Parts: sequence; structure tokens; C-alpha cells
Amino acid sequence: MKITANTMVSDILKEHGDIAEIMELFGVKRVGNYRFRTFLTRFISVRTAAFVHRVPLKGFIRMVERAITKKDQ
Repeated sequence: MKITANTMVSDILKEHGDIAEIMELFGVKRVGNYRFRTFLTRFISVRTAAFVHRVPLKGFIRMVERAITKKDQ
């Protein structure tokens, strides 16, 4: 899966599972519990998530890609 600004966060969760714990290592705080995140992320793109967490878009995409890599190892 190629992560872009328009990728829905829910699609990332469907394909790779919960990456919130790993994202916290990069300084991105998790929002609620997993059930709440899966509901909320149906409406949020990677671009929006980067904005909400105040992380530059390119940096946020790199963080997501690294979190996925670590989770899938």
C-alpha cells in the first residue's frame, strides 16, 4: 500500500492493524482507544491527521511508513 496525503487512515488500520503505539515513539499521541480510532479514522485522511497532530505532511507520511515497517517486522 502506497501512503499518500489522500490515503484514509482507516485503510492503513485495515491493512496493517493498530500502529498507535509505534507512532507514539515518533511523538504522535494516540487518540482514544482502538475502537474509537477505527470509527474516527473512517473520515480522516493522512493529510488531515498530519494537520491535527501538527506534523508536516511529508514527515508524517515518513512516520507512518516507518511505523508500518516496524509493525510488520
